[in-house]
Amino acid sequence: MSSVKLPLEGVRVLDLTTVVMGPYTTQVLGDFGADVIKIEEPQGDMTRVIGPSKNPGMSSLFLGSNRNKRSVVLNLKRKTDKDALWKLIDTAHMFVHNIRPQKIKALGFDPDNVLKRNPKIIYGGLHGYREDGPYGGSPAYDDVIQGQSGIAGTFIARDKNPNLVPTIIADKSVGIMASNGLLAAYIQQLRTGKGSYLEVSMFEGMVGYVLLEHQYGNTFIPSMGGEGYPRALSPQRKPHKTKDGYICMLAYTDKQWKNFWQFADSNMFKNDKRFRTNANRAKNIDALYTIVAEILLNKTTSDWLQILNKAEIPSGAVNTLNDLNKDPHLVATDFFRNFNHPTEGPMRIPDTAFQLNKNSLPIRHPQPRLGEHSKEILREAGIEKHDIDKILKNKPTY
Repeated sequence: MSSVKLPLEGVRVLDLTTVVMGPYTTQVLGDFGADVIKIEEPQGDMTRVIGPSKNPGMSSLFLGSNRNKRSVVLNLKRKTDKDALWKLIDTAHMFVHNIRPQKIKALGFDPDNVLKRNPKIIYGGLHGYREDGPYGGSPAYDDVIQGQSGIAGTFIARDKNPNLVPTIIADKSVGIMASNGLLAAYIQQLRTGKGSYLEVSMFEGMVGYVLLEHQYGNTFIPSMGGEGYPRALSPQRKPHKTKDGYICMLAYTDKQWKNFWQFADSNMFKNDKRFRTNANRAKNIDALYTIVAEILLNKTTSDWLQILNKAEIPSGAVNTLNDLNKDPHLVATDFFRNFNHPTEGPMRIPDTAFQLNKNSLPIRHPQPRLGEHSKEILREAGIEKHDIDKILKNKPTY
């Protein structure tokens, strides 16, 4: 794959993001070939110290969302370093940050100034909330957005108590949204020659994400039954216990349900009016899932997987986090990739969702040490040696 031209080869992205949403956004661009320059303060991205690490500043959480990037340290409170960033902006196709609007403006790198300097650039502002609303400029993290966007509220609707999804779903989901938006803006720039300002907000992004199905009856004016997709909110929608473990299965179409009743030796439900159609099943979803749960208790997980596979019904065993490393499909497709990091040694990382021409996207640059590429990046921007020497006095913390 290393000899194949990647789609974003030659596209330079200035990455002023930290934590997970922003770095995940730019990692997607880097995986597809973009030259992602991670611009860090002397103390570095805060995730550099979260999780186990072999060396200072190279923690597991940082390693998860910062491959295929180069790192330069700039202290944007200093004029020399600001001047260096302006020169980098002259060379870039995208400028992406997740700094709060009022703070990036105070630094002088707000959309108007950056687009004035480089009218062709795509300016990506990754915010917690839309800038022009009452929450605009407020700080936001995944936990807060899960609460405000309705994710925690879906647990109230189902279980009577709020809860958080045990993964940073808002950070990662909006990161994918942001990478899509930046690419769309770049395609527009290729067509028109003009740059643009793309604002991506976590709150609004996740509200739309949650309400895709849960707007439900409120889609119509007047409402036709209120919010909440009943199947997703059913307390019985959960992994079902088998004789020796747990299984997730979803018969969805009329044909799949007919097959389920037949292959599960439960033909007494085949003509049950409550379960004949999708519309009727939606009205009786709790009863349906309760019956299914009782049926699945009668056989082992392995037995059910064979039966459901023959019935062409989507199903799978419940994997623990540790089970994922041994999943036969993931093993067969070489999903977990081993490589040697020049300073961190042997590493094992999950692949992406993408296969380009039947190949995984390459790891062109291992995750960078803080400021590892400062000198080469500043030289590429045409900065004089004496100015580079001044900038490099910003010694990284690690």
